[in-house]
Amino acid sequence: MQVSAYLKLSVAVAVATIALKTGAYWLTDSVGLLSDALESLVNLAGAMFALAMVTLAQAPPDDDHPYGHHKAEYFSSGFEGVLIFAAALGIIWAAVHRFTDPQPLEQLGLGVALSIASSAMNGALAFAMMRKAREHRSAALEGDARHLYTDVWTSAGVIVGLVAVHFTGWLWLDPVLAIGVALNILREGYALVKDAAYGLMDQSVEGEVRQQIEDVLAPFRRPAVRFDHVATRRAGHRRYVDMHMHVPGHWSLAQAAQARGAVEQALIAAVPGLRATIQLLPIGVEAQGVDDLPE
Repeated sequence: MQVSAYLKLSVAVAVATIALKTGAYWLTDSVGLLSDALESLVNLAGAMFALAMVTLAQAPPDDDHPYGHHKAEYFSSGFEGVLIFAAALGIIWAAVHRFTDPQPLEQLGLGVALSIASSAMNGALAFAMMRKAREHRSAALEGDARHLYTDVWTSAGVIVGLVAVHFTGWLWLDPVLAIGVALNILREGYALVKDAAYGLMDQSVEGEVRQQIEDVLAPFRRPAVRFDHVATRRAGHRRYVDMHMHVPGHWSLAQAAQARGAVEQALIAAVPGLRATIQLLPIGVEAQGVDDLPE
């Protein structure tokens, strides 16, 4: 199943969970379950925006975007983080209002059952989406999966709290739970926005990918061949590496190009989706800027 297919499934599941959680809130009048329903509404908006950004990211390079559109996925992750902040503020407002006007909870058994059913759907989808996100290095899919995991944990907290309200009669626990949900999703929203910002600033590749690059270069290193100025960056699921490859000055252009081609093929085979740019230089000569060129 492709990344876009998972996001379409996420939209469908979000619609179903909104219906279940709204029904749970309507039956119980629990502000904790209301907060859970609001978070599912954010899931729906986030999944729809993520689907749009993934579709854009898959567009081929054009004159205005010669390196492709892969960074569009980071906008999805950041947008979902902003939505989470907005949902958290709404939850806190509702919880504070309930503190001043506590209400008895009704039909907790059926309401909790609906909440458990929606959480099971979200948990199964989040697990599958996270595996796919890591396989394809999709920031949009990972952001949506992480949000779903947050939804599952917050739902679990709300359910435990509502059971406690039922057995203790402490109505103040309900708004306290809602505020706890809000604080938890604020933390997740911050993480999503931070990751999106780092991605848009050309962050270097992950540590394990950098080690893979070093492992590939090691067999090619010898007294007559060396590599330096190795720089990496990531854009969506794409990974890029630029470097200088120093070869003996007496090598022919064809011989040097053949050696560079072998290095490029080895890098691409080891790191799927990698784009390598290798500048050839004779041993003992460093790259020069325009100001350093002889007149």
